[in-house]
Amino acid sequence: MGFLVRLLATAGALWVATLIVDGIEVTTDVTWKKLLTYLGVALIFGLVNAIIKPIVKLVGCIFYILTLGLISFVVNALLFLLVSWLCGLLDIPFHVDGFWAAFWGAIIVGVVSWVVNLAFGAGEKS
Repeated sequence: MGFLVRLLATAGALWVATLIVDGIEVTTDVTWKKLLTYLGVALIFGLVNAIIKPIVKLVGCIFYILTLGLISFVVNALLFLLVSWLCGLLDIPFHVDGFWAAFWGAIIVGVVSWVVNLAFGAGEKS
């Protein structure tokens, strides 16, 4: 159940990011396709964060220490761009236009996902 809540939270956060940030867009007009796109992108986003982010943190550990963790904003933006690129390869109509859109989008997705997960208790273990 926690996985489903996190997936829906991330999908909702992606939707909020597309509303707020210019340069992040879902390029389909059909409602059910948009919904599937948000869910698919949320799944890819989760996989990227689960697989690649720990590797980047391990390899770039010294940069996290030297910048007092501020490099994480850059890493999150680059991972957000990677998700956009992967969506392009998979013909998913999701696109992030540039670093700054990815930067702000990653911050919005992180904050909104955190709030939704906090509200619905997806992080709790039973």
